[in-house]
Amino acid sequence: MPSLRTLYPRAANKRLPSSDPVMRNARFAFFKAAGTNFLYLQLLFLGLFCYIFGSLFQQNSHIHNIGIVLVDYDGGAIGDAIRAAYTGLQATGFPTLTEQSPSEFETTGKLWEAVCHTTYWGALYVAPGASGRLHDALTGGAAASSAYNRTDVLTYIWNEALYPAVVDSAVSGSIQALTEAARIAYSTGNGTGDITSVSGPALSVLANPWELQSVNMQPTSQGSRVIYNTVVIILVLIQEFFYLGTINGLYAQFKLYGRLNPARIIAVRFLISLAYTFIGSLCVIGAIFAFKSGWDINGNQFVLSWMALWLFAHTNFLTFDIFTIYLGPPFIPMSLIAWVILNVTSVILPFDVSPGFYRVGYLFPAHEVYQILTDIWSRGCNPQLRYALPILFAWEILGLSLSSVGVYRRSHYAALGEERQTREFKERLDAAVEYEMSRLKKEGEKQHREQVEKPEPSKAAEAEPHRDPPSGASAPETDSDDSDMEASMREELADIIERVNTRQQQRRRSTPIVNFGPSFDLPFNHDNDDDDDEIR
Repeated sequence: MPSLRTLYPRAANKRLPSSDPVMRNARFAFFKAAGTNFLYLQLLFLGLFCYIFGSLFQQNSHIHNIGIVLVDYDGGAIGDAIRAAYTGLQATGFPTLTEQSPSEFETTGKLWEAVCHTTYWGALYVAPGASGRLHDALTGGAAASSAYNRTDVLTYIWNEALYPAVVDSAVSGSIQALTEAARIAYSTGNGTGDITSVSGPALSVLANPWELQSVNMQPTSQGSRVIYNTVVIILVLIQEFFYLGTINGLYAQFKLYGRLNPARIIAVRFLISLAYTFIGSLCVIGAIFAFKSGWDINGNQFVLSWMALWLFAHTNFLTFDIFTIYLGPPFIPMSLIAWVILNVTSVILPFDVSPGFYRVGYLFPAHEVYQILTDIWSRGCNPQLRYALPILFAWEILGLSLSSVGVYRRSHYAALGEERQTREFKERLDAAVEYEMSRLKKEGEKQHREQVEKPEPSKAAEAEPHRDPPSGASAPETDSDDSDMEASMREELADIIERVNTRQQQRRRSTPIVNFGPSFDLPFNHDNDDDDDEIR
């Protein structure tokens, strides 16, 4: 097998030693830059890890912020058993059960509205006359026990589409645990009252006095539900960032900022970004619906979800464009990952189970689009549109405004850059011409001095015939002299151009630097790179 030196013979050819002064300076600059970026990135990711972990910190201790309303339409022993069970379960890791009078919620439809409008995360109610029917089943003999309906006792209302990973345990699971504890409290005597003995079919009723009924506004049990507010958001953000880099690559390749009117650039970029995010959001919602696994979502909800994701995607496209305009190149990747983490953290958990500081997430587009999508999926049972849509549109307007200003900024500096390139080329050309003119002038002066100082040849010398040099005599070394002269001229010209380049670099450092954004190569561009057609 050939060695690496055989495969790549020029890899280590003509390398400078580490003791070389040039390498010492380069080594110092390298480690300084590496150390600075090392520190920036470590602090950035440490901060992001702390931010996202802080939103999940002691999550169970915030479960008590989830409110569940209890309405006892029965007013009997079953309600007493639930109250007794809640007294034993009440803790920071258990939802807060708030009891309201039946006059506050005259019908179960009012409870539905309270949960739908997110006044409460869930509602538990005892059916009217449930305690009496249970008492009759325990004391009325076999016929009464057989006729007893366990499903017409306790019912809870909830919306699984609203953060399903959280409400499954914090709402549904907690209510089930509460009713199980209430069953034990009832059967051990807290609710049985004057019942002294139970036998026959009534024993099964006492062992299982009720079956908790679930009224789920929007069942959301498919496996993909767990990534709607995490991976989906991340992929949408990255999708916009990478296409922005592609667009910037096209503008850099064809030098459009220095050739087209800024207003036309704004219009074209806006239309391209609209079309890209339009199709991209269609693909996202299409994939969600393709793997919905029986999820009860109709065509109207598909279109509305598509539109919401379209607005979200375009908002982030403009936001990333702003980052690339006004931030330096080293900070663009940092801004991307920071924006992703901030947005995902704003939707990874409901604010009720996160520390209060994280309500700053109301500002981020991901939180707003998830509230809109939840409202659409649960058929209006998450009425947060009053703030979610205005915030998203505010991001859209702000992004479009600053992005448009950025186009003028880029066009301005692109023109200055082309002027600078022309000026720098002229400076190098002038320096080379000046050197050549100076050299020719010196040679002319030298030839003139030689002619003046050369003595006139004697007539005898003129009359003497020309004789060839004797054989064996060496010819004048004109070739060697010409090579030395050419090498000397190259060195002098290189020194002059190097001094011009140094002055130009110093001027560049003192002038503002404009960032044209991340620019990616175009792997699917089959046009000839050498073609430079006129842009009309």
